[in-house]
Amino acid sequence: METIFTNARVITRDREFAGSVVIANGKIAAVEPGRSTASGAIDLDGDYLTPGLVELHTDNLEKHFAPRPGVKWPGRAAVMAHDAQIAAAGITTVFDALAIGDVYASSRVEGLEEMHKGLCQACESGLLRADHRLHLRCELSFAQVLELFEQLMDGPLVQLVSIMDHTPGQRQFVSVDKYRLYYQKKHGMSDDEFEAFLARRREVQAKYSAVHRRALVERARARHFVLASHDDATLAHVTESADDGMTIAEFPTTLEAARASREHGLAILLGAPNVVLGGSQSGNISALDLAAEGLLDIVSSDYVPMSLMQAPFVLAKAGFGLDLPGAIRLASYNPARAVGLDDRGEIAPGKRADLARVRVVDEMPVVRAVWRDGARVV
Repeated sequence: METIFTNARVITRDREFAGSVVIANGKIAAVEPGRSTASGAIDLDGDYLTPGLVELHTDNLEKHFAPRPGVKWPGRAAVMAHDAQIAAAGITTVFDALAIGDVYASSRVEGLEEMHKGLCQACESGLLRADHRLHLRCELSFAQVLELFEQLMDGPLVQLVSIMDHTPGQRQFVSVDKYRLYYQKKHGMSDDEFEAFLARRREVQAKYSAVHRRALVERARARHFVLASHDDATLAHVTESADDGMTIAEFPTTLEAARASREHGLAILLGAPNVVLGGSQSGNISALDLAAEGLLDIVSSDYVPMSLMQAPFVLAKAGFGLDLPGAIRLASYNPARAVGLDDRGEIAPGKRADLARVRVVDEMPVVRAVWRDGARVV
């Protein structure tokens, strides 16, 4: 079977042009300038044709599993709802982030087994539109993090592991006031309850974080997982990450940490919501500021799937030396290469026919159709 898309604004790794793309047997067979005269060619009416996006860090599955406080949705059904939202955002490869541990009792930990089981079942049944992989987010200060990690680490979908420490006064929450605003409001704590919570967080970090970090890094490296740091803020943080074999720097919180990450060869990942909103919700470094410094390699939708397609268009309009092909690379080619997926993330002959048709309406990129392996899924 051969499919031809024509009259498209084709976005390749380094060019944007009016052209046509031929796909056959799930692969891109040809990329050509100009209109195709072939019978049956699909006219895209001047819409953009981008590579399918590659998402490395999304918490979106957890929201579908626990749509309201006290509600636990069945795992496989939650995965399918999440998958539909992911695919509709133009994402064809997604690393679903499952949090192993939390700083507060939550559905993340309680539902971990059900979410993992539901994801595996949905994948095995061929029910999903996007290609799903697993990203295990490990909270170092959580007492059972190592035990839970060992239960999941040999699963067939695991490829990416990140190391987190959300203790107040450092990394993501250098400002205790920001920490208070986030957690006290989120969990409805009184001032006295929050002070007790703060003391507990510092106590468990001192008890667990260092020993858990060593053990988790050792196990992840033994299985050749891609390793990511999380919220590095200082040169010392980044040096430790590089020494541990990490190759992705997720959400560095300062310019110093971003520059050090570049010097150590770590790919710098920031949130697409940070780009779209123009800043970090935690008061840390803006993704736009890092883009202006040439220190942005990957964007991630984090908690808003649609933002992954929005962010490149925002970045291309803002300038910073990024044209649209360069900005789209941050959400496609670059994340794919960061996790060793060389068969996707760009429109080029021989690559997977993972594609998205996008029309810009009032400066908003609207995903109109999506193909994975050449088959339409949206």
